[in-house]
Amino acid sequence: MSRVTTETWLTQEAFDRRSAELAQLENEGRTEIAKKIESAREEGDLKENGGYHAAKEEQGKMEARIRVLTELLRHAKVGDAPESDGVVGSGTVITARILGDESVFLLGSREIVGEDSDLDVYSEGSPLGQAILGKKVGVKTSYTAPNGREITVEVISVTPYTGH
Repeated sequence: MSRVTTETWLTQEAFDRRSAELAQLENEGRTEIAKKIESAREEGDLKENGGYHAAKEEQGKMEARIRVLTELLRHAKVGDAPESDGVVGSGTVITARILGDESVFLLGSREIVGEDSDLDVYSEGSPLGQAILGKKVGVKTSYTAPNGREITVEVISVTPYTGH
């Protein structure tokens, strides 16, 4: 089964932030976790060594994050947000009426926004993302939520993401 890889739009700031995170994990992170594992290993019997198992689990999570970041950065399209022309696309901030309530969110990768951002992010592959991708301002559509409920959406505005 082949996996389809999609291009992910990132701001230069997001690309730099994720590149720095990857470098830190690959260097200091791996060195630090290796020391933790070695230290725990020296404590004796590995079967009942909680510190060793915790360190190995931490190592697994770190390696998974390294794989995610490597793949993201390998397929990133870096630059200014694409012009929207009132059409929903990756890297755009959408204001939509969802089930009658107004909601503002970014369509794209969660990796675009910083940790201090409170902007909600939906991927293009999410049910909401698939329903509105390519739709113009004023269009009403619907999608089926994971719980089976039919959700109505109206696109109110579309603007390029500026990083704020």
